[in-house]
Amino acid sequence: MRLTVDDFVGVAGIVPTPATDDAGQWNARQTVAYDETRKMIDLVVDAGVDILMTTGTFGECATLTWPELRGFVECVAQTAARRVPVFAGVTTLNTRDTIERARELLRVGADGLFVGRPMWLALDDAGIVRYYRDIAQALPRVPLVVYDNHIAFKGKISAEAYLELARIPEIIATKHMGGAALESDMLAVGRSMRVLPLAPEWGPIAERHPELARACWSGGVACAPAALVAVARAVAARNWPQVREITEKLRWAEAPMFPGGDLTRFMDYSIQIGHVRFKAAGLIDPGPPRPPYLEVPAEYVPGAEECGRRWAQLQEEFGTGSGPVSPSRSPATGA
Repeated sequence: MRLTVDDFVGVAGIVPTPATDDAGQWNARQTVAYDETRKMIDLVVDAGVDILMTTGTFGECATLTWPELRGFVECVAQTAARRVPVFAGVTTLNTRDTIERARELLRVGADGLFVGRPMWLALDDAGIVRYYRDIAQALPRVPLVVYDNHIAFKGKISAEAYLELARIPEIIATKHMGGAALESDMLAVGRSMRVLPLAPEWGPIAERHPELARACWSGGVACAPAALVAVARAVAARNWPQVREITEKLRWAEAPMFPGGDLTRFMDYSIQIGHVRFKAAGLIDPGPPRPPYLEVPAEYVPGAEECGRRWAQLQEEFGTGSGPVSPSRSPATGA
């Protein structure tokens, strides 16, 4: 059955691509750690994450070879085993490669596609709409999630472009970077498209627009899926005091990840910072990053490690662990 916007509810978890020990070498031939991938997907799905998305930025779509990306998506789909939908990331540098790869990823088990636009040149609104219309025309009835990242893709999708994208039946959601445009974009498309805020931004907008803000995205599901599932359940129950409480903890966990609080500085090293964060969280072994995105400023590492440790504390609190986040390091204290 084709997935629709009404099926896109809860937490859309964006997963990394675990790497083999030699993944940092240019001559490595196969860098996907398949055993760790299967472990990760079972952990995330069993925790209650509702939707999986693969091979975005820190999922290393840009550094995986095509055979690696295909093999990884197939492994994720086989492990998920239809328990949750899988949206495969399929960003390339042009429309035709995106379509060709998309067809193969659907053939190996993806339920839908997570599609960024080509990055070599910026696309204006007309180019963005044409790009997604072409993909929808080539892949009728295949559900698509738009990847809207103004830094990676050299520009924000405007509200006017979103209105056009919302008229394309195949487009059911967009991964939004948040900020001032989040609410206006959500109101512009209404129920035609699910606008996904980042998990720490979900609570406030869900409280204002519970019928529209029914899902979020997070890159933290491989760090602490239990905390993210907890906020999803609170949103579904419209337990707004609990939503606010968990949201503050999510913000506390993510804060050290951004060097100097600067999203742009983070984006310049998001793959490398992600590997440090996942390793420190301890739920999975991400392995090393892949070339050429190997180096990271030394001063960025402690924040990434602290972010991972904070996620681990939330996993202990909301998962099988026995104790809550300690008062000395809780979001309430700002420590």
